[in-house]
Amino acid sequence: MTVSTPAALDTVTAEVAAIGAHLQAHHATLVTVDGHYAVSVQGEVIVAGQAVGYHLVPDEGFLGKSGKWRRLSDSGRLSLLTERLNDAAREKLEAQLRQCALSVMKMADQYELDPAGPLHALQAKYELARDRCQVAMDRIEALRDRHGAARQAERTRDAVNLSLYPESFTTAQSMKRHFIAVLGPTNSGKTHAAMEHLVKAKSGVYLAPLRLLALENYNRLQAAGVPVSLVTGEQRKLHPDATHVASTVEMLNPHRVVEVAVIDEIQLLDDPDRGAAWTAAVCGVPAGTVYLLGAMEAREAIESLVKRVGGTLEVRILARKSPLEMEKQALGSLANLRNGDVLIAFSRREVLNWRDQVVERGFPVSAIYGNLSPEVRQAQAERFVNGETKVVVATDAIGMGLNTPARRIIFTTPYKYDGYAEGVIAAALAKQIAGRAGRFGEHEAGFVAGLDAHTHKIISVLLKQKPDPLPSTGFFVAPNLDYLQQIAAATGQSGLHPLLELFAKHINVHDEFFLPANLTEQMEKAKWLDGLDLPLADRFALSLCPVSTKIPLLERALQDWARTRADKGVAPLLQAENMGRHDLQFFEDSCKLYAAYAWLSYRMPDTFPDGDKAQTLMQSTSATIDRLLQVQNSLQRHSRRPQAPKRGDGRFNNRRPR
Repeated sequence: MTVSTPAALDTVTAEVAAIGAHLQAHHATLVTVDGHYAVSVQGEVIVAGQAVGYHLVPDEGFLGKSGKWRRLSDSGRLSLLTERLNDAAREKLEAQLRQCALSVMKMADQYELDPAGPLHALQAKYELARDRCQVAMDRIEALRDRHGAARQAERTRDAVNLSLYPESFTTAQSMKRHFIAVLGPTNSGKTHAAMEHLVKAKSGVYLAPLRLLALENYNRLQAAGVPVSLVTGEQRKLHPDATHVASTVEMLNPHRVVEVAVIDEIQLLDDPDRGAAWTAAVCGVPAGTVYLLGAMEAREAIESLVKRVGGTLEVRILARKSPLEMEKQALGSLANLRNGDVLIAFSRREVLNWRDQVVERGFPVSAIYGNLSPEVRQAQAERFVNGETKVVVATDAIGMGLNTPARRIIFTTPYKYDGYAEGVIAAALAKQIAGRAGRFGEHEAGFVAGLDAHTHKIISVLLKQKPDPLPSTGFFVAPNLDYLQQIAAATGQSGLHPLLELFAKHINVHDEFFLPANLTEQMEKAKWLDGLDLPLADRFALSLCPVSTKIPLLERALQDWARTRADKGVAPLLQAENMGRHDLQFFEDSCKLYAAYAWLSYRMPDTFPDGDKAQTLMQSTSATIDRLLQVQNSLQRHSRRPQAPKRGDGRFNNRRPR
């Protein structure tokens, strides 16, 4: 690069002096660019009242290659310079720059951008004006695109702005709420004081983790003379003058103000599949007094969440009412079973296997596992309470919501399959199940044992462990329809599956206090629901229908129902028993089918009009299952014969089940 300026006027020719004066008059300098001499002009233009500076080579500002320029005489240089740089050329340059700057400013104004950065492209001493105008436009367009993407992301973030999630429950947030956390182990009487307060209250709501618990406390409130309604996903029993409601936690009405609310099993805040319902309940139940009942390990989480949602907090710690003792040694053999024992396994197959072996020992048995409807589980538990059966064989479904006054809890194994792998159960689960032994008022103490020495040792260790406290951040949240519609409006996205993905992504990236709940099964349903001509609200509701995609009968039924809805048809309820099978598994699945139809009938009655029929079939099928379990029980007892020792008779100590 070479810059030419006047030196001493007394030693240069008049032409050289004239070149210098001409350059100075036009605020220009000579520069070399890529082996060429050119003139670079500096100045500013006024655009929309704003001064825009420039320092550029005009499009006609090249004067020739360096060698050619040097060979020119001074007069030749002056002549070429005045030809390329004059008032007309200067005005042409500034008109070009004003047009460029105006285009940049218009786009900046349209998209609320700062034009300063793009316009700074006009400050390039060695560059052509047309090239730098293009750079300025490229910069403002890139800024527009980046800003558009940022605004789009911002709108999406705003649509799922979970930092304000508690504030979205406007009714609860407008109240002064007092939280009472009643924490303690199983059999510590956590529910008693809360339910007494609820009975005396002018209005109230009980929120349960299970339909079974909702029904149990609905009956308790009814027995106390309280006008109460039962509201679950699949069932409604509405009292015309109800002051109270017993419901599952997902059925919370965040707009109905009550005096007292009871939220049961608050430690389920930490459940990735359903914990979002407890988060919503704590944030949104509109009650003056809110009881939070659960395990001790929930204390820190409760303190953190209540601090965030606002309100006062009182913590009451309860101790177990009767002692719980580990037996000195393992049961060893089913020959050592006694009346009042509860045998724990961790799958339906194992429960039925152990039931058959216990029946062969002469004990009438109640069988309880998760695939049974709440009505059947309740009926089986009541048979044990009433003395009709003497032993219970159950999964961990017994750990919540069932009155089974066991004398002793016996674990057949410490291992449970979690859907991915088999592993030792958590200490909290072991304590919850073991705590069912020795119900206060029924037994002086409760006892716990393993069936074999290996299991006995592991359970003993688990019961001594202090469960880890629940995390005090990262509370699970699931999207409601309002949230998804906000995301749809912000992004233009209409597919349920991508909307669920956006929800989960933006929580994970932009929030620390909340986490997305496990949406895996809902998203699996969303994939095929997005292929149907249904509004988002319908696809969302159908994706939440309590149907497991792992049960072909139920998945096919849901898909058929969804297609019927898309075709604007009516889906009558077909009685599943007419389809050919009559085994226990089929009746269990059929009961779930009727429950799913009943669930849909409350949300889309025009398409699913047979809700009453579904309720009737749920009840009759539950009775059939209960009766079939009892028949199997009886048949096993009457077909007893001496047999070689089976698993459970102490011949497989220290072996893990396959």
